[in-house]
Amino acid sequence: MNRRYVRDEHKRKVKKQRGIIIFMICILLIATVVIVLNFGINHEEKTKTLVKEKLSIDTDWNLILVNRWNPIPDDYKVNLVRFKGGEKVDERIYEPLMEMMEAAEKEGLSPVLVSGYRTHNQQKRLYENKVKEYQREGYSESQARELAQQWVSVPGNSEHQLGLAVDINGDTYDIYLWLMENSYKYGFIFRYPGSKGDITGAAEEVWHYRYVGVEASTEMYEKDLCLEEYLKIKK
Repeated sequence: MNRRYVRDEHKRKVKKQRGIIIFMICILLIATVVIVLNFGINHEEKTKTLVKEKLSIDTDWNLILVNRWNPIPDDYKVNLVRFKGGEKVDERIYEPLMEMMEAAEKEGLSPVLVSGYRTHNQQKRLYENKVKEYQREGYSESQARELAQQWVSVPGNSEHQLGLAVDINGDTYDIYLWLMENSYKYGFIFRYPGSKGDITGAAEEVWHYRYVGVEASTEMYEKDLCLEEYLKIKK
């Protein structure tokens, strides 16, 4: 076996080993890319899932917060049904509202739903009328608007536009006392107590009730919480 043959054989072995090494490096690179891509996809999917879950928690339809500082979400939609008397409400609160009204009727309180869902234009008309009322009393426009907001929400910031709030009257003041003590059993809350005005941003409205669901309404009733306080402790 001459030296040239040995040298050539050695070169072939070295070349073969290099080929194997390069092949293995390529396999490792491909495997690394696949792992990274899969991790990225899985991470993205997990992130989307977490975000979706968070959004579903933050935007439970029955706990949407609307007040003078929190307007109705731009993408909010409501499916309405007509309640007896002609007022409309969100179809999801029809049954509990009916049960509450029938229970009050059995107590001889003659409850009447005087206001349910309002369109933006209806809310605007009510608000502007209240502003003019204060202006006629001698207040400036800015003062009148500030005072009006305590009684009538600015259009776009009214719970009535959600279809989840109702105003209920009766033959006597007893209807309001009964609602304060019993509405939570049906998922409704006394939305604007006088003692919570600095938190809700509204003056006391003994006729205004908001649907939040039985679980939430019961806790709020037992702990004497308004919706703003309840949502704050639930964060």
